[in-house]
Amino acid sequence: MDPNYPWPAADRAWTDLPEPARRTMVASGAAAWEQVFHGRATYNKQWRLARPPVLTADAWRELNEVCDRLAQLILDACRRRAGTAGELRRLLGVPAGETRLLNEAEPLTEALLAAYRPDVIFSAGVPKFVEYNIDSSLGGGFDADTVIQRYAGLYREQGILDDLPVRAAPSLLDQRFVAIREELRLPEGARVALLMDFDADYPGLDDPQTFIRILDPLAVRARDFGIDLVIAPVATATVDADHRLVVDGAPVDALFRLFVPNRVTPTAGLDAVAVALAAGTLPMFVSAAAWLLGNKTTFGWLWEDVDGLPADDQALIRQHVPYTVPLTAAVLDRAIAEQATLVAKPADGSAGHGVLLGPELSAADWADGVRAAVDQGGAILQEFLPTDRVSMDFVQIETGETVTADVPYSLAPYLFGRQASGALARVGYPGCDGILNLAHGVLLTGILLYG
Repeated sequence: MDPNYPWPAADRAWTDLPEPARRTMVASGAAAWEQVFHGRATYNKQWRLARPPVLTADAWRELNEVCDRLAQLILDACRRRAGTAGELRRLLGVPAGETRLLNEAEPLTEALLAAYRPDVIFSAGVPKFVEYNIDSSLGGGFDADTVIQRYAGLYREQGILDDLPVRAAPSLLDQRFVAIREELRLPEGARVALLMDFDADYPGLDDPQTFIRILDPLAVRARDFGIDLVIAPVATATVDADHRLVVDGAPVDALFRLFVPNRVTPTAGLDAVAVALAAGTLPMFVSAAAWLLGNKTTFGWLWEDVDGLPADDQALIRQHVPYTVPLTAAVLDRAIAEQATLVAKPADGSAGHGVLLGPELSAADWADGVRAAVDQGGAILQEFLPTDRVSMDFVQIETGETVTADVPYSLAPYLFGRQASGALARVGYPGCDGILNLAHGVLLTGILLYG
């Protein structure tokens, strides 16, 4: 990791490609958008991407090194303040019982860094980490991997990238299976339950049978990694007389938890998971304690501690982490006065819910919002960073027209078992607002690497 790494322009890899290849990639993607995005999650009814983002392989390696070191620094900041999950929960002000399946006595160890995915924007050409998701319930992975493999297959079929050093980023789904086997020390052929909360707010979850059928390729792929993957709603789980978790009619050897522990719907199935965990019969990827590490308060702790860290770590935080403090009454006057330079967020929120962008609100709405956040507690105040825009190509669904527009975007690299893999790119669309999440209609894809 080089603290002085010269980050290339966001469109560097794309513009370095030969113009005929670029033109053909866009035309091919625009013609095949229905095939590429079939079954993928989106709320956008107007636009689809005509191509994926392209990054230089060197910048991608550097970014993942920053991702890994920053995750370690977050864990270190937590461990300087707490020794167990319960101590950390109380320090973060998270109510008892809100984080389901949490073992309060669990020590804070490196095992909590089995899976993580930061959300990274680019501002003035430099990657900025606006939040860090540390948990197994990292959404978007199946969509990102599927879309980029479909693009890559399309280009291979048409020979568009022949003799060019361009490839899809490594499969994040494959690396996650490797990590599950290694982290849980599972034998070949282990029966692993992938449990989801089908009452959560995500496109397609209202039809569990169809959603599970869409995920069938995931179970097929898992076999290549020695895993017998069983996909089911968490609500359907039970326990047997030996307190082993039973899913789809038989006991499982382990659980791959793909539901968020502070928003999962209470059910008898969730209670069954808790019983099996308490009995010690259910290895789980990953512990619910990992969820606490992603609380945005930890960014404030990084800044509290920055002056006492080694020089390279200081440089990393100052360059890549927006300045962050808890949003309390003590900083309320500053928050109101410096509205144009600030963002307010729930510390344990996700999907853009409750985010207040100072530059995009009226003075009255901002003041009311931050006062309410102070009253409710559990919010952070973060430096606002304007998001760089990148030129992307789109197809308009209704007309089939191809449009090029400068839009905001973000990257979410996935690391499993501390190993880099692929990424979820959230790409804005012509006329979009500044909040880049699924609920606001952003378009999801994986990435190509060049070089």
